[in-house]
Amino acid sequence: MKKIFRSINIFFKLLGESFVMAYDSVKGDKFRAFLSLLGVTIGIFSIVAVFTAIEALEKNVRNMFSALGTDVVYIDKFSWEAFAEEGGFKWWEYRQRPNNTYEEFVFLQKSLTHADMLALSVYTSTNVSYERNTIRNAGVQGVTYDWNKISYFEIGEGRYFTPAEASENIPLVVIGQNVADELFPAGISPVGSNIKIGGFTTRVIGVIKKKGESLFDPISYDDAVIIPMPFIRNFLDLRNTSPSIVVHKDPVADEEEFMAELRNAMRAVRRLKPIQKDNFALNRMSFLDDALSQLFNVISLAGWVIGGFSILIGAFGVANIMFVSVKERTHIIGIEKAMGAKSSFVLTQFLFEAVLLAILGGLIGILIVWGLTVFVTHRYDFVMTMSVGNVMRGVLISGLVGVVAGFIPSLQAARMNPVDAMNQH
Repeated sequence: MKKIFRSINIFFKLLGESFVMAYDSVKGDKFRAFLSLLGVTIGIFSIVAVFTAIEALEKNVRNMFSALGTDVVYIDKFSWEAFAEEGGFKWWEYRQRPNNTYEEFVFLQKSLTHADMLALSVYTSTNVSYERNTIRNAGVQGVTYDWNKISYFEIGEGRYFTPAEASENIPLVVIGQNVADELFPAGISPVGSNIKIGGFTTRVIGVIKKKGESLFDPISYDDAVIIPMPFIRNFLDLRNTSPSIVVHKDPVADEEEFMAELRNAMRAVRRLKPIQKDNFALNRMSFLDDALSQLFNVISLAGWVIGGFSILIGAFGVANIMFVSVKERTHIIGIEKAMGAKSSFVLTQFLFEAVLLAILGGLIGILIVWGLTVFVTHRYDFVMTMSVGNVMRGVLISGLVGVVAGFIPSLQAARMNPVDAMNQH
């Protein structure tokens, strides 16, 4: 037990002495130390900054796709997986596929047992006006009732359509906040007012809660003009367009059974023979999740390469200051060894000094990255946070740089002959 305490005591004494020596080395030649620490600081800053940015980007992108729904299938002409196929995307083959129809949507509603929500949506553009204010070629979206549940937008003022309203040719509209601000003067509530869409008079029943501009939002509902699906038939021929059919899986349903049922229902409604291929695509968010994982793995690898070159410069800086430190303290090393200091003691002493210098430079780099995350989060609509993992990554890499860069100079000091060392001035 006494040996253990003695070893611990020696360790902390060694740590303290190494810290003092490192401080003296830095204090002795501030400019040299600054240049050496700058290299490590830049290296650690590069690594931590790159990975913090990657994590923030990945988090924001994944949040965007999660808002689209993880248990959602998008029925479309085009397959998302086709873009990743070998040989390139054969767009001409997919364009020959038939459009989705309202009748197919109704058939799926009646047939599917493993889905709890289905929605149909179609886009067009037309003029939207209130008195003298007009928005030209505004995006107008015709939807079925469950669209707001699948798309995850909130009503800030007024209300959404009822099931009966969404299924009838009723001139009602829900608008985004930007549309409300552009059409209506200050002090006038859009809810209850009449606006014209494509020449048809409609009554505003709700305003979508403003979300603000974001790079990662797939759809800006701030600029939305949403009307019931039957009403959009007044100025749009659905036969000449392809509405989006979105199916939400029942949480208790098996995913494989759900996908099989959905595929069989689509083949049945399109009367495909067993030998015929699917003329539709069932796009799932899981594919995008896998694609994102591969993409960010590549970006992370690039981050390591960039950070690796930066940290290499820092390692050379630490090695340089340690070689100089060993040369300047040759006489002291000789005295220590003459008084009985073991080579391992001298080796550890200088190695500790190198590690402390590297960690100091690394901590400065980490602090700079933290400052940048605070600035970006408060200045822009982009949330960045420094994770504990990135902080630990920076500290560990700094320590490793200190060990690698300081090992050869420390070994050189440990192997010195005490007589020769003392005779050098």
